[in-house]
Amino acid sequence: MNIALLMWKTNRQGNADQPDEQEMGLSMMRQATAGGDDWAPKAPSSSSSTTSKGDTPVMTTLDTTHGQRELWNRVRARIKTSVGVDVFTSWFAALELEEVLDDVVHLSAPTRFLCSWVQSNYADLLLETFRQDLDHIARVQVTLRVNGQARPRLSQSAPETAVPAPEPATAQSSITQLPATPRLIRDNTATKGDALSGSAIDPRMTFDTFVTGEANEMAFGVAKQIANAAANNTVTFNPVYIHSTVGLGKSHLLNAIAHAVQTADAGKNIVYLTADHFMYHFITAVQRQSALGFKEWLRRVDLLLIDDMQFLQGKSATEFGHTLGTLLTGAKQVVVAGDAPPRDLEMLDERVRSRLSGGLVIPISGFDLDLRRAIVQRRADQASTRFGMHFPTPVIDYISRAVISHGRDLDGAVNRLVAANQLTGELITVPLAEKTLGDLIRSHEARRVRIEDILKIVSRHYKVPRNELLSARRSRDVVRPRQIAMFLAKALTSRSLPEIGRRFGGRDHTTVLHSVRKVEQMIKDDVELAQEIELLKRMLEE
Repeated sequence: MNIALLMWKTNRQGNADQPDEQEMGLSMMRQATAGGDDWAPKAPSSSSSTTSKGDTPVMTTLDTTHGQRELWNRVRARIKTSVGVDVFTSWFAALELEEVLDDVVHLSAPTRFLCSWVQSNYADLLLETFRQDLDHIARVQVTLRVNGQARPRLSQSAPETAVPAPEPATAQSSITQLPATPRLIRDNTATKGDALSGSAIDPRMTFDTFVTGEANEMAFGVAKQIANAAANNTVTFNPVYIHSTVGLGKSHLLNAIAHAVQTADAGKNIVYLTADHFMYHFITAVQRQSALGFKEWLRRVDLLLIDDMQFLQGKSATEFGHTLGTLLTGAKQVVVAGDAPPRDLEMLDERVRSRLSGGLVIPISGFDLDLRRAIVQRRADQASTRFGMHFPTPVIDYISRAVISHGRDLDGAVNRLVAANQLTGELITVPLAEKTLGDLIRSHEARRVRIEDILKIVSRHYKVPRNELLSARRSRDVVRPRQIAMFLAKALTSRSLPEIGRRFGGRDHTTVLHSVRKVEQMIKDDVELAQEIELLKRMLEE
C-alpha cells in the first residue's frame, strides 16, 4: 500500500511529462487497494477516479457496484445535510445512481415529474456534491426508471464492451497489470423513443395473456392486425377508436399493440400516453416555453396510442386534434381508447370527433358468462402454477356467475382467494368465496347507472335515434320515450333535475319534473307500461 502511494506521488510530482508511467502508478495503486485496505481512514477505498484536495489525494472506486453504492451513499448524506430531511425525502430519496460515464453522472427516478423537477431545480446542487468526490464531472442527467430499469443503463455482460488494460510502458509496470475492466456503455436499443417514452407499459398485458370471447373478439382481431401492419410499415385502419366501460380490456389491447410492435421492430418510434400524461406533457411544455419541441416529439412517432381519452380537456384536447390531423396526413398509425363513442366526447372539438368517427370505431360490450368463466379459469390456472393451489370447478363457476361487473373485479376475486388461502391455510371452497367476495357481489347489486346507458337502452327499445331524444321534436313517437328516459334518469341515478335537463338537450328542470310526474301517473294507469319500464330497469341494472 505504502509502496503504491510512494510510486504514485513520485510519478505525479517528478514525471508529469511521462503519462505512461503515471498510468503505471495508478495501476499499482489500484492493485494495492484491491486487497481490502482503506486508502484513507474515513473514506471508502476506490480505484477508477482520482482527485486531489490540497496535498492529500482522494480516490473513488466506480469499477464495482459496491464502490458505486458507497459513492452514492456519501452524496446522499451530504445532500440530506444541505437541504434538510423533509426536502431530501420529497425529492432525493427515490433517486438511484445508475452509472458514471466519462464526465456524466446518470441518475434515475420512478416518475417523469420527479425527473423533470430534480433536473430543473437541483441539478446544480447534485453536480456540486458529486464534484466533491469526482472533480471531472461536468453534468448530471436524470432519466425515467420504468419497471425497475433505467435507460441508459449499465451493461457489463457483453464481451465486446470490455476494454483491456493499457499495454505496460515499461518492464517494471508489467508486474502491476490489471485485468480487463468492463466499460460503462449506454443501452441504445430504444434511442428513438419506444413505448417507454410515454406512460409506463405493463409487461403482463400482451396478446398472449388476453382472453377473448364474443364481446371482445373483434377488438382483439383488429388490435393484432394493427400491430402486424405497423411492424411492416403499413397502415390498415386509421385512426382506430376502441370504447367500452371500465375494466373490459381497452388498456390491455393498447399495451399489447405496443409490445408486439416493439418486439417485431425495436427501432419503431412508439409512444403510449394516458390522457392525463398527455395533458401533463403539454402543460409542462407550455410553462417552459417549449411547446414546439413537444409538438415535434409527438409528430415524429410511428405509432401513437392514447388511453382514457375521456379525460382529455381544454387546450390539450385542441393540441391532440392538431397532432391527430398531422399523423393521419403522414400515414402514421393512431389508436385511441375511451369509455364512450367519439360522438359523446363533448370536450373534444367537433372536427376531432369527426376524425375519430371516420376511422374504425370498435365497441367492447359487457362480458357474457362464457367469457367471464374463461377469464377466471385463466387466472386460476396462473395462480395454481405459481402457488401450487387448487381452484375447484364449483368455485370457478361461482365467481363467474356472481362477479359480473368487469374483468378487473374477476382478477381481484381470484387474488383475494389466493391471499385468503396463503394467509389462513383455508382450502379454496365456495363458502370461502362467499365470505371473501361479498362486497364485489354487493357492488353489482348497487350498480351505478349512467344517463348515457339510459339513452342507449331507451333508444334501442323504442327504435328512436338518440339525437331525436335530445332534440326539440314533440311528436308522440319521440315525446313518450323521452319522458320515460327522464323518469329512469331520476329513478336510477343520483343526478339532480337541472343536471338531467342539461343532458337531455339543455332542457329546463321543470320540464324534467313534468316528465317524471307524467310517467309516474301513466304507470299507475297502464299495467303494460309499468311492466315495460320494469323491464328497462332490469336491462339497465344488469
